[in-house]
Amino acid sequence: MTVVPVTSADLDASEVSWFAALCSDDYAYLGVPDGALRSSWAHCSQIVQRAEANGFRNILCPSSYQVGQDTLSFVAGCAPITDKINLLAAVRCGEMQPIMLARTIATLDHMLAGRLTVNIISSDFPGEVADSAFRYQRSREVVEILKQAWTRDTIDYQGEVYQFSGVTTDPARPYQTGGPLLYFGGYSPDALELCGQHCDVYLMWPEPKEQIAQRMRDVHAVAERYGRTLDYGLRVHMIVRDTEAEARDYAEHLVSKLDDELGQLIRERALDSGSLGVSHQAKARALADKFGYVERHLWTGVGRARSGCGAALVGSADQVLSEIEAYRKMGIRAFIFSGYPHMDECDHFGRLVMPELKTCSLPHAYGRVPESLPATPLGTGERR
Repeated sequence: MTVVPVTSADLDASEVSWFAALCSDDYAYLGVPDGALRSSWAHCSQIVQRAEANGFRNILCPSSYQVGQDTLSFVAGCAPITDKINLLAAVRCGEMQPIMLARTIATLDHMLAGRLTVNIISSDFPGEVADSAFRYQRSREVVEILKQAWTRDTIDYQGEVYQFSGVTTDPARPYQTGGPLLYFGGYSPDALELCGQHCDVYLMWPEPKEQIAQRMRDVHAVAERYGRTLDYGLRVHMIVRDTEAEARDYAEHLVSKLDDELGQLIRERALDSGSLGVSHQAKARALADKFGYVERHLWTGVGRARSGCGAALVGSADQVLSEIEAYRKMGIRAFIFSGYPHMDECDHFGRLVMPELKTCSLPHAYGRVPESLPATPLGTGERR
């Protein structure tokens, strides 16, 4: 029985995704920079291709100014070098004028023939420290404008941040019907309000299962007020080996050269380092045992050198599969995994776990992707 009603209640498959380390987040030893694992186009595009080869159905392309390459440019570059995998592009709302963003997303969606998904981000811009309520209001307006651009003939919008009247949406018509699915993560009341009203998949970071269940209840209560249901996703790192002992040994190996002062600097350089979600990851670390485990297979050591998602599932293939099934029973349908180094761990998961999972693409499950080129100005529609 799921914790709350979910959009994909009848779906017996999961969207299993990997992570493109665009934001200087690939290591052989956590906290020890390795030039061969830098966030270059060459390295990160190889991660995407390796994930596709291993059967992953989507891949998160994060956004970070200080240590990363531009997300949307990267996604565009991945279009001609991939065939099946979806690209989950993180979009920091307000970075680009919303109508131009709608056109950019529509262009990417056509380049990918419907393989684009969008992760809505609301954190500060570089050099900016904005009030949380303002950031989420700005994001709300961006999302509402995007939805007009993707579903109407004109954009007519009067908000607190943006005002537009009678702007044609022809260049902003995406490949997918209704536009790409919107994924979202956030913990504040303003965040839950935005997600419950407008987004499709609520993404969570790893915590003890009872806390994850409460997050699901909280966001569902908001969605229910709008007559909606959501799907739920879990972003978590992965260490899977043939035996539990091997997996635990590798977890210790991963942090064996970590200087905790450097780890703190790595955490603090992220634009979301002061967010409520990050503070909850810190609380999970504080609850962990002396080896860093807050549940038998949930290890919080990753968070010693990483802002954001700070824990990993650690175990044998059977143990990891059991954890994934437990999350599925809660109602989680989207999983975003990662591991260190990202290509190596992608191969471990691909060999040990992926053959046992039934996977899907949520845009296809939602019926968003047309079977042929759509009748839009960028497709088969009237040329403008």
